Amino acid sequence: MAFGWIDEQAEARRRAGLLRTLRPRPADSPLLDLASNDYLGLARHPEVVEGAAAAARTWGGGATGSRLVTGTTELHARLETELAEFCGFEAALVLSSGYAANLAAVTALGPHGSLIVSDAGNHASLIDGCRLARGTTQVVGHADPEATAKALATHQGEAIAVSDTVFSVDGDAAPLCSLAEACREHGAGLVVDDAHGLGVLGEGGRGAAHAAGLAGAADVVVTATLSKSLGSQGGVVLGPARVIGHLVNTARTFIFDTGLAPAAAGAALAALRLLRREPERPARVRAVAAELHARLTAEGLAAVRPDAAVVSVRAPSPDAAVRWAADCRTEGLSVGCFRPPSVPDGVSRLRLTARADLSEADIERAVRVITAVRPC
Repeated sequence: MAFGWIDEQAEARRRAGLLRTLRPRPADSPLLDLASNDYLGLARHPEVVEGAAAAARTWGGGATGSRLVTGTTELHARLETELAEFCGFEAALVLSSGYAANLAAVTALGPHGSLIVSDAGNHASLIDGCRLARGTTQVVGHADPEATAKALATHQGEAIAVSDTVFSVDGDAAPLCSLAEACREHGAGLVVDDAHGLGVLGEGGRGAAHAAGLAGAADVVVTATLSKSLGSQGGVVLGPARVIGHLVNTARTFIFDTGLAPAAAGAALAALRLLRREPERPARVRAVAAELHARLTAEGLAAVRPDAAVVSVRAPSPDAAVRWAADCRTEGLSVGCFRPPSVPDGVSRLRLTARADLSEADIERAVRVITAVRPC
C-alpha cells in the first residue's frame, strides 16, 4: 500500500512518547503564555496591529509575486533600510521567514568547493542550509571556537563558520567574539542566526552581533526572524551590500519565493519603530528570564541559566515532559515542550520564554504552577 511506512513510523513515535499534534488556540486564550516567542509583547500591541492593518489596506493581502517581479513594495524597501540602520549593517534583505533567510544565507555563501563549519547545536534551518549548500559541511562541538579554528585550518579556499547567536534549546549564547577571531585568523566569513538575540540583546535590542562589536563588519553576516521580538512574520539577512546583492542574484529561497505579505512587513516596521522609542523593553525581557531561572532553581528544578529570553527546565523523560506541559496547561499555564528529535542532546525539557510584558504576579504564578505539577 502506498505510504504504508507512514503508519509504522507513527506507531513507533506513539510508543516512544514522541507523537506530535496540533492544538489550535482561540484568539482569547485564558492561558498565561510562556510558550510563544513574543519576547517584547508586541504581537498584539495596538501600533503593531494597526501597522499590519494599514499595510493590508494599502497594498492588499499579498505581495502578488516574487521579490524580483512584483513582490517588492516601497514598504519592503523601508523595512530593509530601517532594519539595517537599527542593527548597524550596510544592507538588509527581507524574506518570507527566518527559515528562508537561513537557507538563503548558507546556500548562497557556501558554494561548491567551500567549507562550512557548523555548530552541533545549531537550529534546524541552519542545518538544512548546510545540507542544501554545495560546499562541504563539518560539524564541530557546541560553542567551541577552538574546534572551529581547527576545522578551518584544514581547508584552503572559501569558508564560513555558521552558528546561532543564542541557541534555541537551552538559551545559551555563542562566543561570538572568539568565533569571529577564529574566522579572521583563517580568512573565513562568519554567518550567525540572531533569531533569539534581536530585540533582546545589545544596545536597545540591536542584537547579539551589535553587542559583540561585530555589526557592520565586512566579514560578518547576520540572519534574524521578524516573528519573535518584532511580533510579526518573516526573516532578514543583514550584511555588507555586496553580500546582500549576491543573495538577490543567487539565493533560491529569495528568488523563487513570493515576497513577504505587506501586512507582515507593516507589523514588523511598526514594532521596530516602537522598539526604538521604548529601548527599555529588552532589559525587561532579560530581567524576567533571570527571575524565572532564580525562582525555579530555588525550588530545586534543573533550569539552565539564560543568556537571553529562553529558560530551559530539564525533564526526566519525553513522557514526563509531555505530562508536565499538559498539567501546566490544565492549571492555566502554556509552556513549550522540547523532546527528541528536536533537541540535539536527547534531553527533554520544558522551554519557557520570558516576555517584557509579564508582571511580577505572572512570574510568581508560573513558578508556582511549574513547581506544583513537576514530575515525581
